[in-house]
Amino acid sequence: MKQWPTHPDPSYRPSPNSPYWNTELETMDPGKREQDVILPKLQAQLAYAYENSAFYRKKWDAAGIRPEDIRSLTDFESVPLVTKEEIRQDQIDQPPFGSNLCVPTVDLARILGTSGTTGRPTAFAVSAGDMQRIAEAHARIMWGFGVRQDDIVFIGSIFSLYWGSWGALVGTERLGAVAFPFGAGVAGQTLRAIEWIATVRPTIFYGTPSYSLYIAEQARKLGLDPARDFNFRILFFSGEPGAGVPSTKRRIEETYDAICIDSGSTGEMSPWMANAECSHRTGMHLWQDIVYAEIVDLSTNKRVAYGEEGVTVYTHLDRTSQPMIRFLAGDVTRWVNDPCPCGRTYPRLPSGIYGRADDMFVVRGENVYPSAIEDVIRAIPGFGDEYRIIITRERTMDELIVQAEPARVVESAEALRMKKELEARLQARGLRTVVQLLDPGVLDRTEFKAKRIIDRRDLYESIHGDG
Repeated sequence: MKQWPTHPDPSYRPSPNSPYWNTELETMDPGKREQDVILPKLQAQLAYAYENSAFYRKKWDAAGIRPEDIRSLTDFESVPLVTKEEIRQDQIDQPPFGSNLCVPTVDLARILGTSGTTGRPTAFAVSAGDMQRIAEAHARIMWGFGVRQDDIVFIGSIFSLYWGSWGALVGTERLGAVAFPFGAGVAGQTLRAIEWIATVRPTIFYGTPSYSLYIAEQARKLGLDPARDFNFRILFFSGEPGAGVPSTKRRIEETYDAICIDSGSTGEMSPWMANAECSHRTGMHLWQDIVYAEIVDLSTNKRVAYGEEGVTVYTHLDRTSQPMIRFLAGDVTRWVNDPCPCGRTYPRLPSGIYGRADDMFVVRGENVYPSAIEDVIRAIPGFGDEYRIIITRERTMDELIVQAEPARVVESAEALRMKKELEARLQARGLRTVVQLLDPGVLDRTEFKAKRIIDRRDLYESIHGDG
């Protein structure tokens, strides 16, 4: 357990009846795990990074920190945070992978990365050894939420630079289940997916919550019932916060008559599944012996107490290529360490990640998370799965418009009632909004991450300027 880096045995698999991939690690006393597993791995990771990464050596020297100074997890909180902007700038200055590669190019197995939709793409260069460790971690965590060797795993997400699809694939292959890497994003592919799902009857689904609901919507148009005519027993997700939103989780589970599993952190932190629910679905476990997670107060960069809210900071414990150490993902959440029925002793995020750092927007001085609006819409019977949030500015005041659709065509009186109920429920959450009820099917659908926030405030600024 203290070996660094680890070298997983590719032939190992637990008994199908075992709830754990590694019983000792997963049920260990948390204090013992911190001292006997996490801290030694962390110290080895720090020493390796200082020796092999010019990025960290420069950063830590400037902060007056050496790896040997870190004798406890409390000491570790003095290590400076790393931001996405720093990683991106380092890769601009020293293309293509920056000064944090740590291994020669000949040792690399994969190049993945961000899409670059909000700036320069970030390149992830992954060594062959790290790919084996990532596969092992994902298999272990997938086992934890119930995937077994006799399952068929339908992977309904884009196979590109996006880490999510590849993590699900290598985890499936390592676990020994049957991989069905169908993909997504090609014109007409959703209708083909429905045909293949109904024919092959896979038992596990991976994709985004938005896409699972879109597949269900299209299946119903073909006269199919996803709960009756499909065969999924587990749907697991990443890429969007929807699987952690209570009303969305209920809608997915009722639609498919299967359990909905929330998982995921960031591409930088792969194995991204190190945040994942177990089959009891009491919130995402933080698998601390794989990726060490801290929930911190940004004013101090120190861990907050269990039960309190903060933002996510992650550290690889088993990475030779591009290790991330105190990486500020910055997503807002709350953690607890009370027991889970599964018997695992990891801390949990009982409400998931309810405020993605990249999704939050500010309207009239208030922080607004799309997941809060999603939870309201999908909790009201009669609404469909799609919605849009439009932010505009009139006379220097922000206006928040929520567009939603009924699940089916309704009479004008029913439409008015639904509109008023949505406005009232949003207002009860402190959100002053204008609700626009659209006809069913008007809003665009997606096969990947739904883009539901449209910020048009810059249009006002371009017309009126600072005055």
